[in-house]
Amino acid sequence: MSVLRPSRALLAGALLAALAVSTVTPASADGSAAAGRPPARGSAHLGMGVLAHDGRQGDPSGPRAVATQTEGVDVSGHQGNVDWAALWNSGVKWAYVKATEGTYYKNTYFAQQYNGSYNIGMIRGTYHFATPDTTSGAAQAHYFVDNGGGWSRDGKTLPGVLDIEWNPYGDACYGRTQSQMVAWIRDFVTTYKARTGRDAVIYTATSWWTQCTGNYSGFGSTNPLWIARYATSVGTLPAGWPYYTMWQYTSTGPIVGDHNRFNGALDRVQALALG
Repeated sequence: MSVLRPSRALLAGALLAALAVSTVTPASADGSAAAGRPPARGSAHLGMGVLAHDGRQGDPSGPRAVATQTEGVDVSGHQGNVDWAALWNSGVKWAYVKATEGTYYKNTYFAQQYNGSYNIGMIRGTYHFATPDTTSGAAQAHYFVDNGGGWSRDGKTLPGVLDIEWNPYGDACYGRTQSQMVAWIRDFVTTYKARTGRDAVIYTATSWWTQCTGNYSGFGSTNPLWIARYATSVGTLPAGWPYYTMWQYTSTGPIVGDHNRFNGALDRVQALALG
C-alpha cells in the first residue's frame, strides 16, 4: 500500500505560514512591539494621551485667537539633543523642558535642552509628569524642585508646570477618585509654592479634568492654565479658568512636534517669568 507524501512546495509553504504566525505581533499605539503593552516608566511627556483620547479636531495651522500669540515648544527625552537655533529662527521664543516624572525619573537630555534654550535667547521653564498612583503630591513636588524644577527671578525662567493627564501606564485616573485627585493636585501645587514662591502652571485637557477631578474649579484663581487641544480653537476650558495662559495646539509641528501658543505677546511671557 503506497503512502501519499506532501510535496516539498507544500511543506515549505506550511513552514513559512507557521513562522509568520509565530513572529508577527501587532504594534500598539505607542509603538511597543506587543499590542497593549504599556510604555516604559519615565517615557511619558506632555500631551502623550491627547490624540488617543481627544483626537485631532481641525487643522492645527488654522486661525489663531484675536490676541497676539507667542510661539513656544515643549520637549522631553524623546527629542534628544534639540536644534534650538533652528527653532529660534522659526519664531519660537519660549520653551518648556521635561525635568522629572514621579519620584523615579530625570530627563537625561535635560542639560542640553534647558541650557540650550536659554543660551539661544528663549524664556524657558520645566515640567513634571505626575504619577499620582506612585507617591504623594508633596513628594513629587519636592523631587521636581530638587531636580530642575526650581524658579529664579531672572526674567527668563518660567514657573514650573504640573503635567496632569491620562495615565500612560494604566487606569486613566491613576486609580484615584475625583476628590482624591483634587487633593493630590492641591498637595503638589501647595508644596511647589512653598518651595519656590510661585504658583505652578497646570497642564491638562478638559476631558481628562472633567473625568478625573469632576471638573473641579478651585485652581483657576491661582494656577495658570496650559490647555491641550489639537484643533483650530481651544474649545471649552476646565471649570474655574476664564482664559488659558498657554495652548498646546499640535503634536506635529515643525522641527519639534509639540508646539504651543502663549495667549499674549512676548512681554506677557516675560511678565509670567518675572512673577
